[in-house]
Amino acid sequence: MNHNQHEAVARWPLFLITALFFFWGIANNLNDILIPQFKKAFTLTDFESGFVQSFFYVGYFSFALPAGFFIRKYGYKAAVVLGLGLFAAGALMFYPASQAAQYQWFLGALFVIASGLAFLETSANPLITALGSPDRAAYRLNLAQSFNPLGSLTGVFIGRTFILSGRQLSPDMVDAASQHAFYLNETRAVQAPYLFIGLFMLAWAVLVAFTRFPAQASRDSAQQDASHLNAKQALTDLFKQKHFLHGVLAQFFYVGAQVGIWSYTIRYAQAEIGLTDKAAAIYVLISLGLFWIGRVTGTMLISKLPASRVLAAFALCNIALTTYAASAGGQGGLYALVAASFFMSIMFPTIFAVAIEDLGPLAKTGSSLLVMSIIGGAILTAIMGKISDLSHIRTAIFVPVLCFVVIAWYGWSSPRVRSMLTAR
Repeated sequence: MNHNQHEAVARWPLFLITALFFFWGIANNLNDILIPQFKKAFTLTDFESGFVQSFFYVGYFSFALPAGFFIRKYGYKAAVVLGLGLFAAGALMFYPASQAAQYQWFLGALFVIASGLAFLETSANPLITALGSPDRAAYRLNLAQSFNPLGSLTGVFIGRTFILSGRQLSPDMVDAASQHAFYLNETRAVQAPYLFIGLFMLAWAVLVAFTRFPAQASRDSAQQDASHLNAKQALTDLFKQKHFLHGVLAQFFYVGAQVGIWSYTIRYAQAEIGLTDKAAAIYVLISLGLFWIGRVTGTMLISKLPASRVLAAFALCNIALTTYAASAGGQGGLYALVAASFFMSIMFPTIFAVAIEDLGPLAKTGSSLLVMSIIGGAILTAIMGKISDLSHIRTAIFVPVLCFVVIAWYGWSSPRVRSMLTAR
């Protein structure tokens, strides 16, 4: 089979898997809308509303290693179908949660969604490289990953358009019936978008299940890798790799910074310049647009400069921006917080690539551990919420400042890397 025939055979499967990068971008950034929505609908503190991210990223953490083990046994395609099924199940759970109007039910649904995304993220990247000729693998992966920020923008757009109302409980709603109707309407606003997403994910799972994939996408991955190691041996060897462990730590702090900033951008805009939730959501959209531009710009820089040094330089820029946002506040502080997204853009894939470089047969298990490190999004976002409740949302931004200090240290202490890195 020649090169063109090989590409033609994998074109439809490639389309199905590339779309996954778009889908999980929607799911991840819809959380940034759910936080202010649930805070209003259930009259929560910032700490309590931050449970949206906590339960979501605990789901990622809990299923990252099981996803890796599942792939080793059943192959990539089966993991994608299972991941889409879990994603759909969690989204459809928003219907009973809305009817019950119980915050904890929504948290359970988000946990299930995240468990599905753990399977999708662990399988999609390597599967893209298998769907075509090896010499074009890097091109296919870059193309697929470029759809992720588009999904993020779409998720925030959906939330801003169909979930956020811009309304607050007004002084004239003095009777219990009016207040109950207001809270119920705000709770059920999330129902329709997630029902649509759930049904769409089910349909996509059926398409993947009934599509013929290349053999390497379906067979036992252990059979494909002559250097296969059992899980216990791989984990033992990884914990001897000091630089890799530092990478896991840096990834923990990066995801905490990213999730924390995006989760509380709307809250920051409300507190600092008095915007409604709907009006403030435009700043999240701008942040995601800058994030995408930063990926393009950062990738160009990394093609010419050591990746670890670009990482450190971007982290230093964000130390300055977030320190200003935490200290000054106001419109200028909001602009600084939004600008930080430009410099966050290359951090996840750069830390990922630098951490697993030269791991050889340990790279597959190492990838699962790096996915687990996104538990930082659960822990550090919750800490920011508690600081905000005790002090002010502006003070909570000092948590991302600390995160970027750790990332800058990792960049300057890492080996020089000159390869083009893919974006998340």
